[in-house]
Amino acid sequence: QVQLVESGGGLVQAGGSLRLSCAASTSIFSLNAMGWYRQAPGKQRELVAAITSGGRTNYAASVKGRFTISRDNAKNTMYLQMNSLKPEDTAVYYCNARVAVFDYWGQGTQVTVSS
Repeated sequence: QVQLVESGGGLVQAGGSLRLSCAASTSIFSLNAMGWYRQAPGKQRELVAAITSGGRTNYAASVKGRFTISRDNAKNTMYLQMNSLKPEDTAVYYCNARVAVFDYWGQGTQVTVSS
């Protein structure tokens, strides 16, 4: 089993920045892919950004150019740098790791962007 713990959420005004962290219980070299999802009340959970063990990244169109996903293998940690935040970014953000056919999830961290 892989345990994931998110941190870094909080309240920020529109245009501000936050950096989310996801600490994994295992070497992230063993993880095929990691990513960030978010879910707002009444909406479906959506993929925000993903990164493979080789460093390949992809982003949701709504965050492209504003968010950056990265991995620090030495720290077994994944990050999501969020800049130019908008009220529409308000959601619970979840860390995800994929290993073969298995998915693991963190507990979520709340991000609230005020207008």
